[in-house]
Amino acid sequence: MATPNYWWGVAKKCFTVGIISLTVSDRFASVSRISGHSMSPTFNPARSYFKDYVLVEKFCLKNYNFSRGDVIIFLSPSNHKERHVKRIIAMPGDWLNLSDSHDTVNIPQGHCWVEGDDVASSADSRSSGPVSDSLLN
Repeated sequence: MATPNYWWGVAKKCFTVGIISLTVSDRFASVSRISGHSMSPTFNPARSYFKDYVLVEKFCLKNYNFSRGDVIIFLSPSNHKERHVKRIIAMPGDWLNLSDSHDTVNIPQGHCWVEGDDVASSADSRSSGPVSDSLLN
């Protein structure tokens, strides 16, 4: 039978590993599961049995260093418990011609325009407008 000192040592090591893991996943990188088909065929192709997982690097969050074409994870503007994965189409200051309504939109500072790769099954900036930088996760 193990001594109390042994269990105390195990508990300290588990706590240390937990704190380090939490710090790494919060500040540097984490793994996230992708569900839904709004980013198909890039993620979760229609015929795929397995869900896709992505490594989310978080270094760009410090300075909001994003560019067109980047795939981002952000909190839903309508439900802050949901996370969405979309591609950045336009950056702050860009003018964007909307194909379905023939309108032109200026992307305000602190926002970006995001769209899913599968237009038919994607709820994105076309329905909710530009996404605020404060929602980037």
